[in-house]
Amino acid sequence: MEDHFIPILFFIAFIILPSPFTALDTIYANQEIKDGETLVSKGEMFELGFFSPGKSKNRYLGIWYKKISYGTVVWVANRETPIIDRSGMLKLNQNGNLVVLSGENLMVWSSNSTVSTLSNNLVVVQLLDTGNFVVWNKDKNGTNQDVIWQSFDYPSDTILPNQKVGKDLVTGLHRSMTSWKSPDDPAIGEYSNIHDMSGYPQTFRLRGDVLLSRLGPWNGIGFSGFPADKENQIYATKFVMNEKEIYHSFSLKSTVIQRVVLTWDGKTLFLHWIERIKDWIVFADAVIDSCDRFSLCGPYGVCSINKHPPCTCMQGFEPQNREEWEASDWASGCIRKKHLNCKNENGERDGFWKIARVKIPDTRRSWYNVSMTLGECEMACKSNCSCTGYTSIDIRNGGSGCLMWLDELLDTREYDVNQDIYIRMAAVELEGLVNPQFDLSKKKTILTWVLLTSSAVIFLSVVVYACRKIKKQSHMKKQGKWNVHDEKNTSMHMEHLDDLHFFSLYEVSRATGNFNVSNKIGEGGFGPVYKGVLEDGREIAVKRLSETSQQGLDEFRNEVICIAKLQHRNLVKLLGYCIHQNELILIYEYMANKSLDRFLFDETKSLMLNWPQRFNIIHGIARGVLYLHQDSRLQIIHRDLKVGNILLDNDMNPKISDFGLARKFVGHDTSTKTKKVVGTYGYISPEYAVHGRFSIKSDVFSFGVLVLEIVSGMRNKEFSNGDHSDNLLGHAWRLYKEGRSIELMSASLHASCVISDVLRSIHVALLCVQHHAEDRPTMLSVVLMLVSDGALPEPKQPAFFNEESFRELESLPSVDEGMITLVYAR
Repeated sequence: MEDHFIPILFFIAFIILPSPFTALDTIYANQEIKDGETLVSKGEMFELGFFSPGKSKNRYLGIWYKKISYGTVVWVANRETPIIDRSGMLKLNQNGNLVVLSGENLMVWSSNSTVSTLSNNLVVVQLLDTGNFVVWNKDKNGTNQDVIWQSFDYPSDTILPNQKVGKDLVTGLHRSMTSWKSPDDPAIGEYSNIHDMSGYPQTFRLRGDVLLSRLGPWNGIGFSGFPADKENQIYATKFVMNEKEIYHSFSLKSTVIQRVVLTWDGKTLFLHWIERIKDWIVFADAVIDSCDRFSLCGPYGVCSINKHPPCTCMQGFEPQNREEWEASDWASGCIRKKHLNCKNENGERDGFWKIARVKIPDTRRSWYNVSMTLGECEMACKSNCSCTGYTSIDIRNGGSGCLMWLDELLDTREYDVNQDIYIRMAAVELEGLVNPQFDLSKKKTILTWVLLTSSAVIFLSVVVYACRKIKKQSHMKKQGKWNVHDEKNTSMHMEHLDDLHFFSLYEVSRATGNFNVSNKIGEGGFGPVYKGVLEDGREIAVKRLSETSQQGLDEFRNEVICIAKLQHRNLVKLLGYCIHQNELILIYEYMANKSLDRFLFDETKSLMLNWPQRFNIIHGIARGVLYLHQDSRLQIIHRDLKVGNILLDNDMNPKISDFGLARKFVGHDTSTKTKKVVGTYGYISPEYAVHGRFSIKSDVFSFGVLVLEIVSGMRNKEFSNGDHSDNLLGHAWRLYKEGRSIELMSASLHASCVISDVLRSIHVALLCVQHHAEDRPTMLSVVLMLVSDGALPEPKQPAFFNEESFRELESLPSVDEGMITLVYAR
């Protein structure tokens, strides 16, 4: 009887007790995984096995996503030694070493990991839901004790959440990213991202041994010069530096799935998986613009993407080779105008000049101390004649730590972050600059000058203030909205104008020929626009508030506050303003080619816009909107993007204008609601028109409409087709679904077009005009999609795709009929 129970008890024990032969995510010592078999992590997020990349027939051991994006590889073992057939096998030895074998037990890869004394412990290798493949040393109770080896220590082209990139100072292990050789070959390619430890740690992107770009060091908030590390709700970046290790990693704050990839052609991309579209989208690119090219402006040069040309010399420096500099070759950089003396014969030491808001220079030849104050750092730099500059290591809470440069300053760029550097300058050079150390006689001279001019300044200030106050009262009374509260409120907000140049009405009137009708160049919702010429010969555009305009003081103030603090090559520049009695006037730089709609929708002038010009305009608008949404000091939602608000300079470069309806947002407060819907029919997003909700995705929708109009040369609102009642959006969608998108292109572009660029532009535009805001990409993704050659996600049906939907929009009670405008000429 008892003999009958033995098999039953064994069967029960086999089911209940853990067995190495039933684990899907684990193999034990002397077990093997053959080609065709796989390990799957517990939550089925990742899978490990043998695969062939792309068109290759070679076999590699790797890890890929299983639950999402099936087949997207994140790690490869035998990158340099492929197996040419399906004889591959993974095996874990008793001493903890992983090996990949081919036919006839020929070893092609090994983890080179061993444990000298195992006693009674058990060695296993397990695939985790993090994507990490770990060899564990388990005790007799089956508890994981020590990590013998892990794939996270040996990245290939991908970094996953919580995976470290940097150096283990105890073992000497250096974790860095290396690209694939091609999409079909995971062998180590040309590109690598490495942590450089020769000075204060920073990250380099290399092509072979050539330094292409540099990610500045950690400043307590993010990496210097990297916008994606601004506070966000998706992921957090961590930087650790102690006596044992120096590394950075990222962790996820939400359920979003993210990976960082160094592509075979050298791009470092932050990719997010969007389950709704079953595809990866680009969240950020480590290289944003041309100023990210390493040392573009040479020693002591400063790069600014908002300037043309982008390179200038630091204060106190001049081009080393002026002929090369003027030919736009800035590699030789800049040299000092006055030599440093460290301490001159008068006992005066060199001083320091502050350069605000920068990505700090290359730190390979630097010295640092994390415990010093900024004041102590200045003293240390001043006493070291080799020190060329200094800054705080951590910019939080007023700054802490000391970073000093002991060589020339390379790879500095203007950047919208509160990081300043202090460059060493000869004492004589500092004279005449801000905060110079003048001698007593110079101080007396300045004091005398101040006393002589102070009365005049005070008098003029009183006059200007009185004029402004009279104007404010008069204007508000004119609108029938004036009361004591309004006077106080208006006075409080108009102080923002003090940052701009004030033009008298006499100056503006003289410049425009007393607003002569012959100088009128356009008409907008705010009022007429005139061309003018100032006394110094500068051409200007003068926008004058119309008596019949539905806009007024609020829009005037809003435009000034928004645009006065914005500087970008694709935004129109505001030069000044004029307030006089009933007059509210804005003065801009003059755009010789006026607005885009004058060319785009004119049968003759549209022939002047070839495809390269239109593609350049699309790119420029995208970069301008990206700056508004992400990189500007004031993060802005424009709310009225349309062809009439895109101005063109002499070279047909686009500049976004009209910020009267724009709104600021702070941090992640990127969406809000209003009862007054404003904008222009044909460009307004559905969530804004129907529910009054606007966000950065509202601008993305408008941008998509713009792109379709630029490609087709037709207005969205006025489009008609004899075969259907769709508007331009609906027509573009219909052609896309039928595989005929190229038919949307204007016939005038056939001779100059690049078909792949046209199709990509239409595809991106359709992604932008999708009905639901959450489906639309960010402008950063848009910019990257326009310039890359990668696969694009499939778009969904656009909003407002036929005339019936427009009629429904016009009947909505939430729409402010006074503020919604039809398309008008600029």
